[in-house]
Amino acid sequence: MTHIRLTKPTIAVLETLLSAAEDAPAWGLSICREADLGPGTVYPILDRLSERGWVTSHEETGSHPGRPARRFYELTATGRRQATEALAARRARRFGLGLATGEA
Repeated sequence: MTHIRLTKPTIAVLETLLSAAEDAPAWGLSICREADLGPGTVYPILDRLSERGWVTSHEETGSHPGRPARRFYELTATGRRQATEALAARRARRFGLGLATGEA
């Protein structure tokens, strides 16, 4: 697995990408809005995820009068699996091992 540092902003971007519908992929500014992060944070994260093969992107091909074409971002199959595993492992570490057994 290619290591990705799971900072809070990276987690927010991954969660946004994981929640995007297959027929409605996320685009840059929608990710910024959903993750509540600025473009100066989101785009470098997307670049790192792309370099590691977790994310792919493509430009909008349909009509888009009055605005530039959007760049859509989607998790690759590997990226989806690794993101899901990494976030699940992080949650397991973060929310304590004793909670599952009822220990305080």
